[in-house]
Amino acid sequence: MTLSRLRYAALLSIAALSALVAEASAQPRPSTLRHGFAVDRLARIDSMLDDAAKREEIGGLVAYVLRDDAVVYERAVGWRDRDAKVPMTANTIFRIASQTKALSSAAILMLMEEGKLALGTPASRFLPSFARTTVAQRTDSGVAIVPARRAITVRDLLTHTAGISYGVDQHVADKYRAKGLGPAAGYGWYTADKPVPVCTSMDTLGTLPFVAQPGERFVYGYNTDVLGCIVERASGMSLDTFLRTRLTQPLGMHDTHFFLPAAQRERLATVYRSEAGGTVRADTGARGQGHYVDGPRVSFAGGAGLVSTARDYARFLQMIAHGGTWAGRRYLAPHTVALMTTNQIGSLNGTGTGFGLGFETVEQYGASGLASKGTYGWGGAYGSNYKVDPAEGLVIVVMMNQLPNNSDVVTRLQTMLYAALMESRTLRIR
Repeated sequence: MTLSRLRYAALLSIAALSALVAEASAQPRPSTLRHGFAVDRLARIDSMLDDAAKREEIGGLVAYVLRDDAVVYERAVGWRDRDAKVPMTANTIFRIASQTKALSSAAILMLMEEGKLALGTPASRFLPSFARTTVAQRTDSGVAIVPARRAITVRDLLTHTAGISYGVDQHVADKYRAKGLGPAAGYGWYTADKPVPVCTSMDTLGTLPFVAQPGERFVYGYNTDVLGCIVERASGMSLDTFLRTRLTQPLGMHDTHFFLPAAQRERLATVYRSEAGGTVRADTGARGQGHYVDGPRVSFAGGAGLVSTARDYARFLQMIAHGGTWAGRRYLAPHTVALMTTNQIGSLNGTGTGFGLGFETVEQYGASGLASKGTYGWGGAYGSNYKVDPAEGLVIVVMMNQLPNNSDVVTRLQTMLYAALMESRTLRIR
């Protein structure tokens, strides 16, 4: 081959190589992955949260996500106290309201494992006022108070099928208000301001009419507060002491309390309320900032009393996700955890979700956003929410304190999180 032809061939090779390089550069580059999540897609969550805080759709928020116990995403956004210009931080303490229920349910099941009670044990064994409960039934002429057809059991309380509401239903509200419950207790569930123990309130509750027959339907209400009283009477210690010595301290949940130590008051998130066009600082009292620092510190409400951090609460969920064990210590048996996290109420909660012994369960893909079938979780009245997705190895905790809360930012966050999951263990589509 002549020199000119060699030069021509070399030029062709260079041109071809350049074309290949240009074509490769034009192709979208694969995302950098973090534990199976696309980092660039996780960054979209940052932008969405920043925008929500900037527009004051939310006061502030902490998100904490684990996969196989490794941190996938952690972000604090907005303000712990907007007026004082104190930014949100990952160690901010939040009022977790109904997220308390899962810990109280675990406490009951620990006592079950010790033979102190059974799922079929009548509540009246520990609360005599529950021996003859009644139900308020609507009739053509008004409301009739009729006897319950059977005794309310521990299982009924764990699954919210006892017929016990929060007493704000129109046909019973006046009776509850007169006894300091229902409309007289914040939005119905609030007892942190009461100067009497939770068992005093629950003994009173047993004298009031409920709104459905035991086992008839799913009714969300004071059920877990009743369980908190049962923990106290079955164990011989306050619910505060039981949870602290049996669950939160051993798990390393050092920022989880019924009432916040005074020295930690600056770490407590401010409560905001949603209004048209944004959020404003909520009032003091039961429907706002509450009594979690300066209250009577007497009523340890198993249904809605704790404060905690995202990291602390995730530690509890990790124990549940590991079948009842964490850091070499056994808290619950694997069969007990399985009972907690599988549907125990059939279709009483609708077609797509069920309820176990303390957790809502996802029975159909699509019933809870993009969460896998078998996911379990719940949330709190102040806007917080959590999910455990065993199929994908996920623990998702989102904490905020907003009451009332009109924002869907938590739902959007969870959807975007699943949209960032590129290495699914359950989906065959690639």
